[in-house]
Amino acid sequence: MVSLAFLAWLGYGESKTYYHTIAEISTLHGAAATHRMRVGGTVEPGTIRKLSGRVDFVLDGEGKSLPVSYTGSDPLPDTFVDKSQALVEGSLAPDGRFVAERVQAKCASKYEAAPGGTVPAAAPVNSTQRSSM
Repeated sequence: MVSLAFLAWLGYGESKTYYHTIAEISTLHGAAATHRMRVGGTVEPGTIRKLSGRVDFVLDGEGKSLPVSYTGSDPLPDTFVDKSQALVEGSLAPDGRFVAERVQAKCASKYEAAPGGTVPAAAPVNSTQRSSM
């Protein structure tokens, strides 16, 4: 029973992921700098480089930049483009580069109101089109 509790505690500790801003990254020292973490920012235009076994890019936020190398096996999201908002998960390398194992992205322009500020109204539902349960 004690060994099972120890394994559960160990697994919990290793699965923690801390969120930091790009500005906070440079202030991390010691064990805090080696923890698994998430960092969010905007993909700097023109920095996405697809290389053998990784994708390099730069995240911007709060007036700071963070070079990132994505080494995960999943394909990058379709919304991962210049100026998209991205959330990376991984850890800092000794050279200051962030090594990401996961990347999530959304393109902010897809969620903005159309020019003029109008949002199209939803089409009315015809009562004969409703499905019965």
